[in-house]
Amino acid sequence: QVQLVESGGGLVQPGGSLRLSCVASGFTLDNYAIVWFRRAPGKNREEVSCISASDDTTYYSDSVKGRFTISRDNAKNTVYLQMDSLKPEDTAVYYCAAEPGARTWCGLGPYDYWGQGTQVIVSS
Repeated sequence: QVQLVESGGGLVQPGGSLRLSCVASGFTLDNYAIVWFRRAPGKNREEVSCISASDDTTYYSDSVKGRFTISRDNAKNTVYLQMDSLKPEDTAVYYCAAEPGARTWCGLGPYDYWGQGTQVIVSS
């Protein structure tokens, strides 16, 4: 079964950290960029970060730059999103998506696979 599964979400206080995981099964991530999106209540989906397939080029939105770090471990077929210095405005459902192609860029779509999402709540 081909799927992406996110995990690692939860409730954290402002200033805290979480590490999200996006695990692929049924296919290998070697030739896929992985993009992390989030959707907060009442807001449009936002592309947060991505990592390219060919050379691990990364992208971060201005809202998370300097606080979030994306990385990949192809041996584990997993991409991580380390989230530090979390703010209440980071509260959202976080999704990962797989973008095909061994390119040096990422985040322009289209996306072959999507995960079901993991909830992150930043609150005191």
